[in-house]
Amino acid sequence: MIQKNNYITPRGHKKLVDELESLLRVERPEVTKLVQWAASNGDRSENADYLYGKRRLREIDRRVRFLSQRLDAALVVDPESIKSSKIQFGATLQVSDEEGKLRTYSIVGVDEVNTAKGHISWQSPIGKALIGKEVGDEVLVKIPAGEVTLEIVKIIYQSIE
Repeated sequence: MIQKNNYITPRGHKKLVDELESLLRVERPEVTKLVQWAASNGDRSENADYLYGKRRLREIDRRVRFLSQRLDAALVVDPESIKSSKIQFGATLQVSDEEGKLRTYSIVGVDEVNTAKGHISWQSPIGKALIGKEVGDEVLVKIPAGEVTLEIVKIIYQSIE
């Protein structure tokens, strides 16, 4: 299913394009050669190279279709071009939790999520709660462990690594 708006940063867009090109220009041709070679060896019913290759081709084709759909629906938003005092897609922000612990989040597209780096989706519960807020606002966020209150300390719009 394709979303109406697939917001994505320029870096995230490039990553998807690079993966698609690698699949189409490198991996798929290599696997196709392997399948052709394995098929030329005769009996295909017990030919592991042939069976594995065919399965891998189906996986590659499925991923190519998915990436193509995501890229067709992509709306590239450059965070550096945004001038706003409110949190929007592409914002990098610093929040303080109830214990005073500071955390940094970047609001990114669903294809770019990396919680270890603090990259959260604009559609995640935290992302949805933060969108539209300003420095000084307190936000109640529902998480699996319960609820947490976050205070917005800083908002900047910069390239997201």
